[in-house]
Amino acid sequence: MSNIFHCGRFRLSLDKPLIMAILNVTPDSFSGDGLLGRRDQCLAQAELALREGAALLDIGGESSRPGAASVSLQEEMDRVLPIVEALRDCGVPLSIDTVKPELMSAAIRAGASLINDINALRAEGALEAVVATDVGVCVMHMQGEPRTMQAAPAYDDAVNEVEAFLRQQSERLHAAGVARERILLDPGFGFGKRFAHNQSLFRALPRLAALGPLLVGVSRKTMLGDIVGRPAPERVAASAAAALLAAQKGAAVLRVHDVAATRDALAVLEQLD
Repeated sequence: MSNIFHCGRFRLSLDKPLIMAILNVTPDSFSGDGLLGRRDQCLAQAELALREGAALLDIGGESSRPGAASVSLQEEMDRVLPIVEALRDCGVPLSIDTVKPELMSAAIRAGASLINDINALRAEGALEAVVATDVGVCVMHMQGEPRTMQAAPAYDDAVNEVEAFLRQQSERLHAAGVARERILLDPGFGFGKRFAHNQSLFRALPRLAALGPLLVGVSRKTMLGDIVGRPAPERVAASAAAALLAAQKGAAVLRVHDVAATRDALAVLEQLD
């Protein structure tokens, strides 16, 4: 398995876990960090994340929190594309968190290097939007869809089912012409999963990592709130601890809100492990 991730014009070493910083260009992020309508603040947040050690920036214009309402294609484009255009020369890959193939194509033209799709490129036209390009892709497991996914998630065996899905989607992309070096896999913590499902998947990260490079996103999520009993903005320490554990278990990319805290945790791991 290659230790180099190919995304657009970038080649990223996976010898150490990479930090992906979250930029929510929405009004309703679950973590309270939505930046819709605050372009200057969004760009300042991106610059801070880069100074703190982010290796990728993940830009999203549609909330995928449980119960979130969908937004139109035009609205999502209006939110995301100006940020992509402003940051295209920032020196790190720009990731676009979207399920809409039309936005994928537009964002790639605007300078994005990675498509992060919670729907695993299953929408009509999504695979076609990326296959002939050189961008990286991240495919995620989700049971249901954001508006209803936490109503009654159920599995016979969460680890087996998520593993089978990620393997199937990885093979589907590869068969379509997407090189394995361009593919990240995401178990989808909190996306149609109860705490016990998330717990078993987290413990199984070494097994899942055998499928290919993993992106792990648990930053400030409810699963951590269930453990520490704090609201989302107060889960920084819990998020850093979870990121460190994910890195120990083989995660290649850590998608986080709190870059500096994650960087410090990883530095301690590197020097004292």
